Amino acid sequence: MIRKKFEPAFSGLLNGLRHRSILTQYVLGAGAIIAGLILKLTYMEWIAVLICIGMVITAEYLNTAIEFICNYLTIRKDDRIRVIKDIAAGAVLASSLCALTIALMILGHHLH
Repeated sequence: MIRKKFEPAFSGLLNGLRHRSILTQYVLGAGAIIAGLILKLTYMEWIAVLICIGMVITAEYLNTAIEFICNYLTIRKDDRIRVIKDIAAGAVLASSLCALTIALMILGHHLH
């Protein structure tokens, strides 16, 4: 019963790995984890880093899903679709900039 509920979610996670933008975020997240191990982050710093990684990867999954929906709706150029895609991409950028800011704060703390 529970397995059936989670199968679509795990399928979505695996399907996402076929898309360069999502895979890129996983690679960058792994890089952040390696940097954290090198810097010997504190417990609270790890929490911040892992939340940031999850936030950016989640935003990228949602952005990719929105792009698929838009591409399904029309193959023609449409300014409304462009705005929808741009806003979704902006969400990824906003989460990435937040994660970068937190990473720089943590890095600055360790290098100070």
